[in-house]
Amino acid sequence: MLALGSLIGSGWLFGSWEASKIAGPAAIISWILGGAVIGIIAYNYVELGAMFPQSGAMSKYAQYSHGPLLGFIAAWANWVSLVTLIPIEAVAAVQYMSSWPWKWAHWTRAFITNGTITTEGLFLVFVFIIIFTLLNYWSVSLLTHFTSFISIFKIGVPLLTIIMMTLSGFHPENYGHSLQTFMPYGTAPIFAATTVSGIIFSFDAFQTVINMGGEIRDPKHNIGLGITLSLTISGIIYIILQSTYITSISPALIAKVGWHGVNFNSPFADLAIMLGIYWLSVLLYMDAFVSPFGTGVSFVASTGRALYAMASNNHIPKFIGNVNLKYGIPRVAILVNAILSMVMVSVFRSWGTLASVISTSTLIAYLTGPVTVVSLRKMAPKFKRPVTLKAIHFFAPLAFVLASLATYWAMWPTTIEVILVILLGFPFYFYYEWKMGWKDFKHQLRGSAWLIGYLIFISVMSYIGSSEFNGQNWIHYPFDFGVVIVFSLIFYYWGTVTHYRSKYFDEAQKLNETEVDLDD
Repeated sequence: MLALGSLIGSGWLFGSWEASKIAGPAAIISWILGGAVIGIIAYNYVELGAMFPQSGAMSKYAQYSHGPLLGFIAAWANWVSLVTLIPIEAVAAVQYMSSWPWKWAHWTRAFITNGTITTEGLFLVFVFIIIFTLLNYWSVSLLTHFTSFISIFKIGVPLLTIIMMTLSGFHPENYGHSLQTFMPYGTAPIFAATTVSGIIFSFDAFQTVINMGGEIRDPKHNIGLGITLSLTISGIIYIILQSTYITSISPALIAKVGWHGVNFNSPFADLAIMLGIYWLSVLLYMDAFVSPFGTGVSFVASTGRALYAMASNNHIPKFIGNVNLKYGIPRVAILVNAILSMVMVSVFRSWGTLASVISTSTLIAYLTGPVTVVSLRKMAPKFKRPVTLKAIHFFAPLAFVLASLATYWAMWPTTIEVILVILLGFPFYFYYEWKMGWKDFKHQLRGSAWLIGYLIFISVMSYIGSSEFNGQNWIHYPFDFGVVIVFSLIFYYWGTVTHYRSKYFDEAQKLNETEVDLDD
């Protein structure tokens, strides 16, 4: 329920509309593709999550196999995506509020101007972030009870939307009568929509289960089960919602303006009004407040544990990782994230911009998972593995390639912008390395050179790639996909042969022995 509460947030409220604007009816393929990409990536993390059940686990795996520098890059990229997730959910709630149709609520229209949060709206976003934080500040018990209640509501409203819109306006002819009408803008937008329209972002929250690993009972069974069930349920809901959106729009409207021209401020609520289901539009406006609210609360928990994990890596101030002994929660980390979330949304004031940052930084962090899980098989064959994935040598390189393609689909200049944000963390790292006397730095550099090289490659590739993905078209579509695939495999295999045994590997060994024994 915690994972579902995270997964079903603002993505379903905006994603179907955004994806169909980009790809037309073929957007339904984008959702299937996005779910498959994240599902295959998540597969790699099930083995790691069961081996090392701990808080903020996603921020620690890479350092176990390749040392602290790679661990820091992965942790920083993941943290950037998580700290951006908190304000994006608050922005989504405020944006839907700004389009409330009632006369008494006209004052809410001042919250958004041309898709951008105004100063008035920004203060309300800050209020939401503070509430998200307070609900995490006291106890895990309060958090789980709250998210379980919210999750039931969040699943129920999309299902009701599917039923009522299908009964009120069902136009299967909107899918088209040929391949050309099904894919009115070609095949490239199907891939672009997967990252650009927030589909990858909508599935990203599976990592909530991993990052709460230290507080989960029986991680051996429940980490894999939580990820599988939540991704499957949310994936089915998202795909049916996309189909419902496509078949509910009037064919006359599509004929008049095309899929590109369908503009809604509050997509499903506006559509419900067009279909004459006014009571459903009211419920959708309520859910537009509740769904992002539940996701925001869940991600404050996950982000706090990610920053706590980074503090334990000795490359940001130690006090940030202090855990409150009474409640067992990294309170300082949660407060720091709240402040930085407010800074982030003050700079990036639109839902679309925040979604682009989240998707790309998350995918870069996920690149280390497949490399780490295979490297640990070589380094530590005797580690206790409550879950041993049989097909990992096939799915690990596949996950790396898919994450690379999805990063490329984010389009230039988003790729380079996010990579530059990730590079902002390097001064922190180098400062603490200088304080510690640059111990073992050559090994650290060797262990992370593959990812640094990869980031340079994907930045250049994004720039010189096809025009369909905002590149200079030096390499035409679909040959650009082939280049990304081949080089991704090279970087993947480079990563799997440059692992080394640092002090963090020894920590991983102790953790694996003690925690897995306790769980058994």
